[in-house]
Amino acid sequence: MMVKPQWEQLIPHRGAMSLLDSVLDWDDERIHLTAISHTRADNPLRSDGLLRALHLCEYGAQAMAVHGGLLAQRQGKVAAPGFLVSLRGVQLHVARIDDLPGALDVHAMKLLDGGSSWQYEFRVEHEGRLLAEGRAAVIHAAP
Repeated sequence: MMVKPQWEQLIPHRGAMSLLDSVLDWDDERIHLTAISHTRADNPLRSDGLLRALHLCEYGAQAMAVHGGLLAQRQGKVAAPGFLVSLRGVQLHVARIDDLPGALDVHAMKLLDGGSSWQYEFRVEHEGRLLAEGRAAVIHAAP
């Protein structure tokens, strides 16, 4: 297990916008993280006191960023910053997540690495229950 101070410098998200807490497992193709930020009142994605399931797409995107950062670090490099350009096949199985106690499990699996673009599949679960799933694409930010 890796706690946030071991990897947080690898991603651009800072402060309360850094939504993930620990890496439980990862390899060349996948990553599994946990998050409890959905329980915090200062979560910057909240509106009207709620945190909607749609925001789980950001949790998935941040899992992609952590995975890319860890892969680059292992090769002695720094991951190129990227822009989320598309979400596809997103299915939300709940309306909101701020009322869920305990940790979320966030999974991402790399589907394609085109060098300057990446596609991942993500899913977010709570206590074994699927909350959201989909695919996301990121392109490398030009210098």
